[in-house]
Amino acid sequence: MKYQLLRGGDERTWALIFDADDEAAGGLDEFARAESLDAARFTAIGGFSRATLGYFDIVTSRYQPIAVDEQVEVLSLLGDIARGDDGPKVHAHVVVGTATGDARGGHLIEGHVRPTLEVLVTESPGHLRRRFAPEFGIALIDPAGGADEPQP
Repeated sequence: MKYQLLRGGDERTWALIFDADDEAAGGLDEFARAESLDAARFTAIGGFSRATLGYFDIVTSRYQPIAVDEQVEVLSLLGDIARGDDGPKVHAHVVVGTATGDARGGHLIEGHVRPTLEVLVTESPGHLRRRFAPEFGIALIDPAGGADEPQP
């Protein structure tokens, strides 16, 4: 993965370009940590040679894996980055299209890029914080989580 800062200031924007065989979910996580992002949003298009999506089962508090074992177009990849207990947390959802035009979607667990994935990441000037929600078994954004914390 390569990336370039397109705009600085309070709302920095980057272009991230993933090459064939890069793993997208891990690459987004590495980027968020490298740039110490507290609040950001991203969109992307491209393709995967294979992927694992997830459907969150509210009863078990676990993601049920959805295997996508074929070349697909990334029709829409959307997500956010918020501060977690141990650094930035990436949350991404994706819709992919098959050769027959069928769509499959879910939480992005793993996506192996082919031929490319083009991502635009925009930082927000505020801070977002994820806090564990025991009733669901996952960390959710707490909109008041960063409000009383000092701003860098």
